[in-house]
Amino acid sequence: MLDGAAAMAPSRHREEPRLTRLSEEPDLGPAVGAPARVTERLSPLELRAWRGFLWTHATVIRQLDAELRERHQLSLTSYEVLLYLYQAPGRRLRMSEVADSVLLSLSGITRLVDRLAKAGLVVREPCLDDRRGFFTVLTDEGKARFREAARTHLAGIRAHFLAAYDDADLETLAALWTRIPLSYGNPGHPAAWDPATGQPPAPTSREAGSPPAGA
Repeated sequence: MLDGAAAMAPSRHREEPRLTRLSEEPDLGPAVGAPARVTERLSPLELRAWRGFLWTHATVIRQLDAELRERHQLSLTSYEVLLYLYQAPGRRLRMSEVADSVLLSLSGITRLVDRLAKAGLVVREPCLDDRRGFFTVLTDEGKARFREAARTHLAGIRAHFLAAYDDADLETLAALWTRIPLSYGNPGHPAAWDPATGQPPAPTSREAGSPPAGA
């Protein structure tokens, strides 16, 4: 199995205490030198918004991860790696690009790619212009596994998240999610995607000129 003992779905009793601590509201008193209208404590509305975000994210991600592990022996992070490789020119990305895509350290992505390679889903190929660098390349088996898992994943997104909202809600959410990432200048955020197709821009790879692998 791809992730060995880690293939167990994340347990509720491990996740919830951590989220509880993150969403607790300690009484710190007024900030020294802060204006009178500014306090350290969050308002009830602010707390509901923050805690709601944390719990919704944790609940949905936990369920999506569990389904992928059970049905396809893939963690959600492993699925994301296959997704970015599938979308990349030539079905390949440098290790640093893969790490940036899934927000992992280079050492963390190296271990994950090692597991994917052992399962036959990716291979490593040397970079011709960098003797110390390697590309992670999606194999035919990896492409097939990704396509199978994508059906489960997309169905899960609809069942565990999208089904709770109507189109008007989704329009509101889609607009709200852009504010913070764009304020930090994140060009990879979905706000930069094509609004007509809902598709992201093509991943930028130093091998962008390579011919794409067969679909």
